[in-house]
Order: sequence, then structure tokens, then C-alpha cells
Amino acid sequence: MRVGCPKEIKNHEYRVGLTPGSVREYVAHGHEVIVETKAGAGIGADDDTYRAAGAKIVATAKDVFEKSDMIVKVKEPQPSEWAQLREGQILYTYLHLAPDPEQTKGLLSSGVTAIAYETVTDERGGLPLLAPMSEVAGRLAIQAGAASLQKANGGRGILLGGVPGVLPAKVAIIGGGVVGLHAARMAAGLGADVSILDRSIPRLRQLDDIFGGRVHTRYSTIDALEDEVFSADLVIGAVLIPGAAAPKLVTREMLTGMKKGAVIVDVAIDQGGCFETSRATTHSDPTYEVDGIVHYCVANMPGAVPVTSAHALNNATLHYGLQLADRGLKAVAEDRHLRAGLNVHRGRVTNAPVAEALGYDAYAPEAILNVA
Repeated sequence: MRVGCPKEIKNHEYRVGLTPGSVREYVAHGHEVIVETKAGAGIGADDDTYRAAGAKIVATAKDVFEKSDMIVKVKEPQPSEWAQLREGQILYTYLHLAPDPEQTKGLLSSGVTAIAYETVTDERGGLPLLAPMSEVAGRLAIQAGAASLQKANGGRGILLGGVPGVLPAKVAIIGGGVVGLHAARMAAGLGADVSILDRSIPRLRQLDDIFGGRVHTRYSTIDALEDEVFSADLVIGAVLIPGAAAPKLVTREMLTGMKKGAVIVDVAIDQGGCFETSRATTHSDPTYEVDGIVHYCVANMPGAVPVTSAHALNNATLHYGLQLADRGLKAVAEDRHLRAGLNVHRGRVTNAPVAEALGYDAYAPEAILNVA
């Protein structure tokens, strides 16, 4: 199979779909790999490094899209990219379709078979291709929040960990999944006063065991959410419903009860955000203010640390990517975890939460995958 990797074009996105190490693996499996020139510049991998790994370097993204049977990316295709996709081609990348009707229309019109990293599953019921970026985003959320709390950046002017004789910042984390766990680790490590809210009592028990009392755990009710948000200096939105739009848990009205200069970091923004006042921002202009509250809503947070995140992502995506390259749609038909990743196939939506969010009919992948 011809596997293509274009350069990412989203604002300040420096990751790359295939590292040179991944290219070597695809080539070792007998595949041809086509990489757009300078695609790996953000991680310090030049064209010669890709050539040494066995890739063919082409001058433009158009060359990649025209010549490839499968496209491997990081972020969702932008309008100029989805216009180049075609029926019979496989797209393997993050999609986050539920809050993005225009991208969904573009993919449906193209006829492409689109597999979303964020909905591929594993034997334990986890999301193995989303997890590494959730780990990065959770840790980055605390770095971004700490910087945004500085007075010059619009925040309250409070140091996350405090100093002897001065209380540390209070951090409220909404959601105890992978993002929430890693955000809590970073915040607690810096000395902040941390609370995690979740609606899974088994998960709260697990988090309590992990942190040994260094982090407060709290069952998420409306009262508990208001208590924590109103007292927090930094609120991290870490809510995930796989494939679906994030629920709006913090309303605009609730902002009036928060401390002026408090900071919200909405890691759920890829799925539409879990704060009513959230709107996607970029690394070039990451924050804005609503009712005196600083909002940080960058939709590709791990892109800020591409060396770490691109390698972590490739470690996770390589196994399934090789299956797709080796066996094509048969891999999707025969592997229920890859089937869970199938979001769009030849003009039809194949992921139920996406279909529900956007008003499409949902087609079971098993019913429409025509594999000889």
C-alpha cells in the first residue's frame, strides 16, 4: 500500500503523522511511504532523515493526497485537505467530528473511509490512541494554567504552589479520566491544593488510592461542582464522552460566582468544550476573557511540545496503522477495536455518537463494509 504523510497545516501544529522510526516500520512491512517535504521539521527530522528511513519525499501536499492509498495525519483535515480526499482512500487521524459539522460534510462528500484515533478502543475498554495525547494535554493544562494565572497574562497573580506562609492556588479538575489524572499529578507535584470531580465512584476510589490523600476526590453533583469552581483559582475541564460532544457543565451564569482573574483551561475543546463560554483558540492567541475569567481553549495543546507528543502518538498509532496498511478494510472488518474507530465510510456516518450529535443516520460498520 502507498502510505502518505502530509505536513500539518493547522495553526501552530508541529507534530507529524509519521516519525522516521514509523516510516521504517511501514517500509519493513513492504509498503511505500510518501512524505511531504519538511513534514517532520517540527520534531527536528529533516527530509534526509526520512529518505534514510525509506520514504519518498514529495514537494506538495497535493502530491501526497494524489499518490497515496492511506493518509496518516495528526489533526483533523482542514478544508483544503478534505477537498483532496477521495473514495477508496483511508484517512487515519484525529477527527473530533461531533462539534464539527463542516468537516463531517467534507468527509462525507469525499467518499473517504475515515478512522478516528479518538474512538479506537482496546481490550480494557480504553482509548489507546487518545490516551497519549490526553496525558500530554493533562500535564500541559497545568503549565498553561499556571502561566495564565500570572497578572501580566490577565490572571489573579497567584503562584500555583504558593510559598511558605502563603497558601497555594486551588485547582479544580472536572473529570477523573486520563487528562484529569495527569493534570492532578502535575498540579499536586507543584504544591497546589487539588480537587478532582467525577461521577464514577470506582474511579474516585482509584484516584484516592493513587494519590494517597494528596488530592481531594469529590462526587460531581451540581452543588459540589459549584463549590469547587467558585473556590478555585484554576479550573481544568477534562470531561470526555467518547465520540460525542462534551456536556456543558459550567454555565456562563456560574462565572459570576468565580474569583476575578481565575483561569479556565478547557481540554475538552476538541469535542466542543465543557464550559458554556468556551470557544476554540490557537497557540498564537490562546486566551480570552469572559466576565473577568481567563479562558484557555487551545484545540491542539500537544502541538506545543511536538517532539514529545509526536513520538508518543506514533508509539500508540503504529500498531493499528500497520494493520490498515497490511490488510486494508479487512482489518477494520475483522478487528472490533478498529471498527470502533471508523467514523465515516463512503458517504455514511458509522459512529453513533457523531451521528446523534450532528443529526445523521448511523450505519453499523459491519453492515456496510463490503470486503471480499
